[in-house]
Amino acid sequence: MTDTAATLSVAEHAQDVPEDLARCAMVIESAVDHLLKEKHPPLAVASALLGGSLSLLARTMDKETILRILDSAANSVRSGEVHASMTAENGAENEKA
Repeated sequence: MTDTAATLSVAEHAQDVPEDLARCAMVIESAVDHLLKEKHPPLAVASALLGGSLSLLARTMDKETILRILDSAANSVRSGEVHASMTAENGAENEKA
């Protein structure tokens, strides 16, 4: 993730996402919403998703590639990109309401 990506609007960023990725993201978001509505703790939901993701990566990629992906994710958290994207996404959702 880059600084440029963080400055794009949610709508502009959504256009850059490949269709298969967008479809997968919608299914995951739906599953997360369902689990949260059933009152499962957010940490349990997130941990299950992370564990499943790591399992899928381990079945399809080598260790170094997985570590690069995790390093990129950790750097996005450290830089504040993850929280900034959630703030932008929530702002766009609030505008819809």
